[in-house]
Amino acid sequence: MAVNKVYPDAKAALSDLLRDGMTIMSGGFGLCGIPSALIEAIRDSGVKDLTIISNNAGIDDVGLGILLQTRQVKKMISSYVGENATFAKQFLAGELEIEFNPQGTLAERIRAGGAGIPAFFTATGAGTQIAEGKPQQEFDGRLYVMERGLRADLSVIHAWKADAEGNLIYRKTARNFNPIMATAGEQVVVQVEELVEPGQLDPDHIVTAGIFVNRIVKVDNVDKRIEQRTVRKRAA
Repeated sequence: MAVNKVYPDAKAALSDLLRDGMTIMSGGFGLCGIPSALIEAIRDSGVKDLTIISNNAGIDDVGLGILLQTRQVKKMISSYVGENATFAKQFLAGELEIEFNPQGTLAERIRAGGAGIPAFFTATGAGTQIAEGKPQQEFDGRLYVMERGLRADLSVIHAWKADAEGNLIYRKTARNFNPIMATAGEQVVVQVEELVEPGQLDPDHIVTAGIFVNRIVKVDNVDKRIEQRTVRKRAA
């Protein structure tokens, strides 16, 4: 018997999955490929004391920044948060915990968690503040630091196209952290721009298999904000 994975909206898809104190992975890089509708539904639910695993914290009024504005986030596990003044204010006031990671280390921690690997050694950060309190070991004459794999109670991600069974295709750089987070969440909810029937996706184009996806929400008119607009100066 087929399981219906398609939900009418983000609120319905998350209604029985959210609870105070949970850990949530949120896809995206900057504002590219973020699950904006799902983040808004998390805000509207009122859950608090969240640990958020994400490349960044959005900006003040977009993406994960809206969860910081409502003070629903207790801790961020991230690699870059430099565009968010609200984040900086809360962190400096001691109101927000942060676990900084080198970006490649963060990606590998998530991938490892999805692959069932509890820990791994990397040279990145060994012998620095990043390694404080972590086991370090020498291999072949080089110092490495042990990092733990990451998993979450819930992963919220964005994909370009999906079929009703949850097979996903991402579009260009919006792929970023989304595929690995789809493997590392106990529950995975995806917002998609296009939804088709099973069998309509080219199997060679599928990045995330439907077995990883629990729920799907089709969103219309996705607001694809540009974090920092850079244009070439016109000729005189």
